[in-house]
Parts: sequence; C-alpha cells; structure tokens
Amino acid sequence: MILRVIEDASALGVAAAGQAAAAVRGAIEERGVARIVAATGISQIGFLEELTRAESIDWSHVELFHLDEYVGLPESHPASFRKYLRERLIERAGITRYHLLDGMGNARETARRVGAELSAAAVDVAFAGIGENGHLAFNDPPADFETEEPYVVVKLDEDCRRQQVGEGWFAGLEEVPREAISMSVRQILKAREIICVVPEGRKAEAVQKCFEGEIGAMAPASILRTHPRATVYLDRESAGLLRAETIAAFSGAS
Repeated sequence: MILRVIEDASALGVAAAGQAAAAVRGAIEERGVARIVAATGISQIGFLEELTRAESIDWSHVELFHLDEYVGLPESHPASFRKYLRERLIERAGITRYHLLDGMGNARETARRVGAELSAAAVDVAFAGIGENGHLAFNDPPADFETEEPYVVVKLDEDCRRQQVGEGWFAGLEEVPREAISMSVRQILKAREIICVVPEGRKAEAVQKCFEGEIGAMAPASILRTHPRATVYLDRESAGLLRAETIAAFSGAS
C-alpha cells in the first residue's frame, strides 16, 4: 500500500483521477474492457468530476459495479447511491454497461445476482473511501474479513448512520436506513488495483487508526495495508494526525 498526501482536496481529486484514468486506459488496452468498482459519498465528488473529464478513455469499454447501497431506499431519494452514480458517473461519462444494487426488493437476492456478475471476471480497479468509523464500503466495525461472498447485507452502526446525517444526506438519524448491501472486504481486496480517496479533517482519526493501529476488524480500512497495489490519497487535513514516519514508511519511495 502507498499513502500519498496531497496539499488540498481539490489537488487530491486531480491526482487520484490521473491514476484512475491511467488504470482504466491500461485495462482497456490490455484486455479490451475495464471492470471498475465505484464508491460514492461527499468525499468522492471532486475525484469523479475529474475522472469523467479525463481524456482518451473509451467509456463504452468500461463495465461498472456498485460498491454499496442502502436497503429500502428508493432511487429518487437524494441519498440513493444509484442516483449518485447515474448523475455523477454513468451519465457524464456515457457508461452503458453497469450493475447497480437495488435495495428496494429482496436485498439478499440482489446481492447474490449482482455478485454472480461481479465474480465472472477480475476487477481491474476499485475506487473506495474510508468512513469516519474506519469502514470500507459499508463494512462497519467489527467488519467481516472472512466471508467470500462478493456482496453481503450488513447492519449499519450508529456512527456510520450519524455520518450520513452530518454529510446532509438525511434530515435526522431516524431517516437513515439500518441495513445496506455492501461489497465484502475480501471482494474489494480481489481488485487488481485499489484507489482510495480520503479528504477532509473529519476523517483524520479514522485514518490514524487504520494506518497506525493494528490491522483488524475494528478498523476495517486497515486491511488496505495488505494489498500490493492499493494507493490511499489523503489531503493535509485527513493526514493531520499521522506521524511523519508513518507517511514516509508508506510513501512508496525506495
């Protein structure tokens, strides 16, 4: 794993999108298609804006998978991740091959069906974030590091649900769904490359716990440290609690 600390959130989005675009182009050149996984949320907006502006990507050769989605939330709701991906990635880029998670029906059947599509071939690059509680996708602590299921139905903890209120997606905690469909931790780690975008000071404690504490289920994103091609993009605020020696150790410099 590599940590890259960029001066501010705007520059972070540009840098991460540059790496992401290169990964997508490279997969298309090598295999004829790029299979990608996209994350959502406030932290990903700038990154996705830059990525959809990238030149020389033939998005008709991109197959998109959904990282996670709430159970019981219609796509018309402002917090719907299906809505988010359609508006901020699918429609802007012109992606025609995509697999979205519809949490309005039988969530476990949706997880099984989309999981089968996902498992049909390797994922070239997965885009992710880190939650304020250290979650990876909607795998809240203590996360399941063992399941081999591509997608799982999970219960959202209160810290996670409060984050969604704090980001403005819901008016109050009672409105936030209690369950979600999430890509499993092991499935995320199967991606050939992972690009994790983590701006803002409110993520600093989680970042410190994940990259200076033990690798374990109580800090789910800590598992990224085991992936040989994971790059975590931080800005000065989200990296604010990390020791200089931690940043140096994960800088990728020889």
